[in-house]
Amino acid sequence: MRLDDIQIRDPFVLFDADTARYHLFGSTDANIWSGPATGFDTYWSDDLVHWHGPTPAFRPTPAFWSHTQYWAPEVHRHGDAFYMFATFTAEGLRRGTQVLRSARPEGPYEPWSDGPLTPRDWECLDGTLHVEDGTPYLVFCHEWKDVGDGEVHAVRLTGDLRATVGDPILLFRASEAPWARSIPRPEFPQVYVTDGPSMHRTADGRLLMLWSSFGDTGYAMGVATSASGRISGPWVQAEEPIWPADGGHGMIFADAVGRLYLTLHTPNATPDERARFFPLEETADGLRLA
Repeated sequence: MRLDDIQIRDPFVLFDADTARYHLFGSTDANIWSGPATGFDTYWSDDLVHWHGPTPAFRPTPAFWSHTQYWAPEVHRHGDAFYMFATFTAEGLRRGTQVLRSARPEGPYEPWSDGPLTPRDWECLDGTLHVEDGTPYLVFCHEWKDVGDGEVHAVRLTGDLRATVGDPILLFRASEAPWARSIPRPEFPQVYVTDGPSMHRTADGRLLMLWSSFGDTGYAMGVATSASGRISGPWVQAEEPIWPADGGHGMIFADAVGRLYLTLHTPNATPDERARFFPLEETADGLRLA
């Protein structure tokens, strides 16, 4: 298969140096918005062009707490195992990010944390792993459904990624980005979306974050820079989005020889979403599509 053959949202690419293979993860249910969820699938490639799969990466047992709306799986190697951070929800419970674990990048993944690591009384999504000076953090979105102006938070994790330490800290609100626009919703006078935070450390040490919201021409993705170079910020938003229209929820990965790529899904409408890869350059001003 090629990317045009794979319906996927929220793409995430992991390069496994042990096998020289790329693994593509994402929201892969045909309808991720409602109804029963199947799980997460993964695809693999040797060249980023030809893809094999799908292979089941996660399938819930009947006892698993969530059976609908499985979103945005990411896989990070941490120590001697692979950890999937993914969003789940259930009737009567708040949406949140849970950690799953596998000995292999392709899975199968089994629940690792005891339910979501995001606050149980918040609506949260799109958690990602960030490790700073050996300390792991969960970076996640506190949804507009709770606060109107969507937020990005970080909370420290235990070394085994099974629990949190302390309270979340607010990094920024969506409206702080000059390019972000409110969307009409009856619950709040103004609604700003935060989606898909993804961390990137540049070769010269700057700490950047990709994240998505809505701009002048629809779903878009911007870049924020930590002025201190640390997760605590303060975070400075780019004036313009790096991807302005009909796509987003991306991340940055390096290929086998170290070339950087941006992946995101576009268009943003189901069932037409597809992963796209774009060569990326680090510049003194941030990031630039090559």
